[in-house]
Amino acid sequence: MPKPFPKEFRDDVVNVARRREHGVTLKQIAEDFGISETCLSNWMRAADVEDGNKPGTTTSESAELRELRRRNRLLEQENEVLRRAAAYLSQANLPKMIYPLVRELAVDGVPVTVTCRVLKIARQPYYRWLEQPVTAAELEEAYLANALFDAHRDDPEFGYRFLFDEVHAAGFRMCERTVWRICRDNGWWSAFGKKPARGKGRKVGPPVHDDLVRRVFAADAPNQLWLTDITEHRTGEGKLYLCAVKDVYSNRIVGYSISDRMKSRLAVTAIDSAVARRGEVAGCIVHSDRGSQFRSRKAQRALTRHGLVGSMGRVGAAGDNAAMESFFSLLQKNVLNRRAWETREDLRIAIVTWIERTYHRRRRQDALGRLTPIEFETIMTPPAAQAA
Repeated sequence: MPKPFPKEFRDDVVNVARRREHGVTLKQIAEDFGISETCLSNWMRAADVEDGNKPGTTTSESAELRELRRRNRLLEQENEVLRRAAAYLSQANLPKMIYPLVRELAVDGVPVTVTCRVLKIARQPYYRWLEQPVTAAELEEAYLANALFDAHRDDPEFGYRFLFDEVHAAGFRMCERTVWRICRDNGWWSAFGKKPARGKGRKVGPPVHDDLVRRVFAADAPNQLWLTDITEHRTGEGKLYLCAVKDVYSNRIVGYSISDRMKSRLAVTAIDSAVARRGEVAGCIVHSDRGSQFRSRKAQRALTRHGLVGSMGRVGAAGDNAAMESFFSLLQKNVLNRRAWETREDLRIAIVTWIERTYHRRRRQDALGRLTPIEFETIMTPPAAQAA
């Protein structure tokens, strides 16, 4: 069963179909975007229901119904926990630990999270008890962490070196590195620590990944090397930002996201869109610059979630991502600079139409043997890979 198209892509196609010129048929638009006419009709019908133009159950109503069912199921589970806990606590010769009840409820299908929340106990100690007793080293480190916390609470201006002196004087024997690690994990730093720089002129943060590409923009198969970057353009309503993901193998834009704000969510949505279209991409290298959107925790979690490998170029070295910059140069000349754009929606429709219809299916490239990206992937990709 093929993977569903990203919601952003479906909305863009519906908007293009609604704003089509006289004489342009839905069949032509569907062919331009590589979908069937029936699929496009279904998307437009669903959009009409969402907009209230036709009767039917909207996505929000379906989500609300699912949420109500989930909450009802959760209430039933919580009631079961309270009933079983009352019976368990009323027994004679009660064990000191309540963890056996948590285990029994888990066997009967009640999630551990629900049980621990209702009984107001932490899950992590339960799992430690379930697997093995606490080791002597963990117990010793817990005592040390308590001593460090007490010292930090009494004197918040102390850094980890002063905290080391305090607990060392209290009789604990440990190295300074251990104290630093515990303070780092718990965020116990000096209250007078140096604040991060803000505004213009601040230094770019360190790369979270090494440069695995080294300006060698080549791949032997799809989903081996992706390039990504963000561009912006002004409209009458303000700036519009585009984050695109390009497969070096065929120069195809496998994912993109467009928004009026340049946040980390822009990069995450583009990566999720690319993964949704390409399927199994574990091990693929995703190369970018050192922009804060790509160094963010959300972007790193997205790479890890999909099994992707991050790569970053140097600061101020446009050549480290030249293949992606060349695509943005084409977009600049063919779309962005063609005329002044009054609204963000007009520019958005123009961008997605040019990418999906012109760049992917009509613009032939010398590097691909005078083929379009879609034709190149269709011809050069082995049938087994296409089926996968």
